[in-house]
Amino acid sequence: MSTASKFTLATTALGAIGIVIFVHYGQKTEKAAMHAGVIRDMEQQRIKRERLLDFEAQKALEQEYRKIQTVKEDPPVAEQR
Repeated sequence: MSTASKFTLATTALGAIGIVIFVHYGQKTEKAAMHAGVIRDMEQQRIKRERLLDFEAQKALEQEYRKIQTVKEDPPVAEQR
């Protein structure tokens, strides 16, 4: 084999190995980003459930208080003028 063909073969092999490593690294990075998105979504759903439970508890508490005491409703904003 001539020197030029050895150089071409080595360059091509290194290029192919570099491309494989680059694609593999890109896939690992993308997978990690997607996993982080799933974790973030699960956290948002947990917070949403907690807020909904808090809202329902406040609503029940408000109903209990309304049974005990009378509350005067505020007039609409347009009538206050």
